[in-house]
Amino acid sequence: MDVKPIKIRGRLKGDTASVKCLMPHPMETGVRKDLDGNKIPAHYIETVTCTKNGEVFITADWGASVSKDPYFGFVVSDAKEGDVIKVTWTDNQGNTSSGELTL
Repeated sequence: MDVKPIKIRGRLKGDTASVKCLMPHPMETGVRKDLDGNKIPAHYIETVTCTKNGEVFITADWGASVSKDPYFGFVVSDAKEGDVIKVTWTDNQGNTSSGELTL
C-alpha cells in the first residue's frame, strides 16, 4: 500500500484548538468481493493516537466499520501558540502514517 500522510489543519481560539484530520486509507472490511468474486482482504485503521508536545492525550481504537478516507476532528484544551499536535494511525497490516501541525 502506498501510505499517504495525514492531512491536518487546526485553528487556535483562546486556549482551545480545533483540529481536523483527513486520513487517506482504503478501510476495507474484509467482507466485500472484487469483480471476480474473490474476497478483498481486511485492511483498516486499528489505532489512532494524538499527542500534544509529545504527550498522548487521545488514543482511539477503530475497526472495519469506519468509512474510507476517514475524517477525524477533535478539540485540544489548554492549547497555546507553538504547541505541536501530532496524529498517527496504525492499521491491521502494520502500516503507519502521521501528520503534525504547530499551532
